[in-house]
Order: sequence, then C-alpha cells, then structure tokens
Amino acid sequence: MRITAKNTIAIVIDYQEKLVPVMSASEELIRKSKILLEGLHALEIPMIVTTQYAKGLGGTVPKIAEVVGDAPVIDKTSFSVMASHDVRDLIPEGTKNIIICGMEAHICVMQSIIDLQEAGYQTIMVADCVSSRSEMDKAFALVRAEQEGAKISSAEAVLYELLQGAKHPAFKTISALVK
Repeated sequence: MRITAKNTIAIVIDYQEKLVPVMSASEELIRKSKILLEGLHALEIPMIVTTQYAKGLGGTVPKIAEVVGDAPVIDKTSFSVMASHDVRDLIPEGTKNIIICGMEAHICVMQSIIDLQEAGYQTIMVADCVSSRSEMDKAFALVRAEQEGAKISSAEAVLYELLQGAKHPAFKTISALVK
C-alpha cells in the first residue's frame, strides 16, 4: 500500500534531553530524524510529538523541537502513545498511515506500533529514525514491528514516496535535504 500525504500523519516519540545522549548512534539518529521531520514539514504532514515523563527525562531536544514547529507536544507516562487520550484525540479523522520515529525502539515505539496497528492504522517505522540504547534491542524491535504488521522504511524512502514525483512543489526542498 502506497503512503500518501492526504491520509498520513507522523508521531514523533520521546526525543528527550536525558534519552538522546544514551541512545546508540545518537548523532546519526538526530541527523536522519531532522531530515525526515524537515521533509514532513515541507510536505505539510501533521505531526504529534510526545515526551515520556518530561519532569524526569527532560523536554524535546532543541534540534528536534526546532524542526517540528508548532506540532502539539503531549507528555505521557504510559509507554504506548495510544494509552494517552490526548494523543488519540489529536489523530485526525481519516488518517490511515502513521509514520513513527523516536525512542526507544523496543519500548515506547514498539508498544505504540502494536496499539496503533490494533486500532486499524498502518504504521511505518522509519528504521534510521528510531533507536535504543543497544543495537540488539533496536534490531529485535524492527523484527517485531514487521511481525506486528508495520512497514519498515527509511527517511529518504518515506519522503520520496510521499512526493510521488519530481513535479511536487516540495521536490526541491526534499532533494536538498537528502543530499
């Protein structure tokens, strides 16, 4: 099934001040995530940002906060975003596809994917925009996500799929981001 902009949103999970520094390959994670999120912003894809217990883990790191713009930020204490009424209420009617990025891949990202799939959404886990403290945990999360029905993709692949062609008004912006 093709991912189209008209029925897609993104959920940006827990890019927080005390989490990002302990993630495996955190610099590459942030670099790729910025590309994805800047591209989604250019494509006018709605975003929902979450934090996990911000009082203890801090807010969204500045490099991510600056690219999500005025997207709503929901603080949660449950691991799955779907356990939060605030998040569920922000998912627009008619949404079919939910692009997922964030951390930790094997905890909050994974549990969110399971619940979103169960609720009838098609999830797209962006493999180069998720991380865990250990590469093994991330690897198992990718396998489990696929077993649960999620599509696994990369930031660049998702952005170009949403573009569908070089005539899209955001093409030049996207192509500049991925170079």
